[in-house]
Amino acid sequence: MQQTLDKTVEHIGRRAKKAAYALQSVSEKKIEAALYTTARLLDTEASSLQKENRRDLRAARDRGLPPAMIDRLTLSDSTVAAMARGLREVAAMDSPIGTEYEHRVRPNGLSICKVKVPIGVVGIIYEARPNVTVDAAAICLKSQNAVVLRGGSEAFRSNRALISLFKKAIAKAKLPSDAVQMIPTVDRRAVELLLQKDDLIDLIIPRGGEELIRTVVEKSRIPVIKHYKGVCHVYIAASADIDKAVGIAVNAKVQRPGVCNAMETLLLDAKLPRAKRRVVIDALLENGVALIGDSATRKLSSRIKEATVEDWKAEYLDLRLAVRTVKNLAEAIDHINTYGSHHTDAIVTGSKREAAAFIQQVDSSSVMVNASTRFSDGGEYGMGCEIGISTDKLHARGPMGVADLTTYKWIVYGSGQVRG
Repeated sequence: MQQTLDKTVEHIGRRAKKAAYALQSVSEKKIEAALYTTARLLDTEASSLQKENRRDLRAARDRGLPPAMIDRLTLSDSTVAAMARGLREVAAMDSPIGTEYEHRVRPNGLSICKVKVPIGVVGIIYEARPNVTVDAAAICLKSQNAVVLRGGSEAFRSNRALISLFKKAIAKAKLPSDAVQMIPTVDRRAVELLLQKDDLIDLIIPRGGEELIRTVVEKSRIPVIKHYKGVCHVYIAASADIDKAVGIAVNAKVQRPGVCNAMETLLLDAKLPRAKRRVVIDALLENGVALIGDSATRKLSSRIKEATVEDWKAEYLDLRLAVRTVKNLAEAIDHINTYGSHHTDAIVTGSKREAAAFIQQVDSSSVMVNASTRFSDGGEYGMGCEIGISTDKLHARGPMGVADLTTYKWIVYGSGQVRG
């Protein structure tokens, strides 16, 4: 059985590698056509797609999966529409492939430049979010990379239906048929086998919980771009407009608590008047948020439970929030850099000086000034959609779009020069 599964994964990888080479010479028009066709298919076949999704949802509820995961798994009308919109936005973008930069002419007459090229074959390993299937396939195709997708067992039927739409669009556009592939099994051993195919797969991007990502990093022989978790902060400075602060804090926590750019820790400046701090706390409580805090914060409400050091590191992905009162901006920045995950952090302030210091000193992939952390997203950044949010510092950081799935090659033009 193990040998059969290994052969299946090997076969998928070899076909993907061949497709990746073929994609290098495919016209941008054909790729655009495939993406637009997939968007139209999402519009016209939404009901059949949602039928498969409902089967996944029933199985997920029977398994007792948590509400946050059920939310990520659900393909609502608005989710399907957002996927189609993202496809159209990605299709309309200019391709970075073939862009020349860093051009220079040497004293010996050699003309040297870098050219953006695809990475090759990208493996995506993810949990519970079938929209990732569409986002990943779209971004990989637009950047002329082949992709091998391995979604979680809880979304298997939904992912299979989405891949079927992509396959139809790829065939119609006459692109390499293996440019988008899915590992056709829920057997977890397939992931381990895929992670060993460093001769066939060029990059792995995991999307899911911290346990999944750490497992992928530990077992992969292939380079990995990752983010372990989203421990995002909102710091409300003493100079903050309290109405803005309340709106931002509530949105960052409540609008969709089960996603990685939701706020997990609120930092209140001790110099913010007590009455204003109470307004923020009461607004969160009124929205059903369970609060845990330090001793200074617990004085604001009897409904705030005691926090521990572990709470400052926690990603709840739920209507649960840690709150700490800090002395000043410097202590807020120190807390974020100590306990955060370098994902997304925000300051609410009326001071340009404070904003500048926060931007400069907070070591995160996205830093917000007077805006919700929920905007840390490829679609909101004008990228159409994203393949993930990287908290790494090398190759890509923050929401990853088409340009982040490219590398470069050096091109040297000569006229017969030889090196002495």
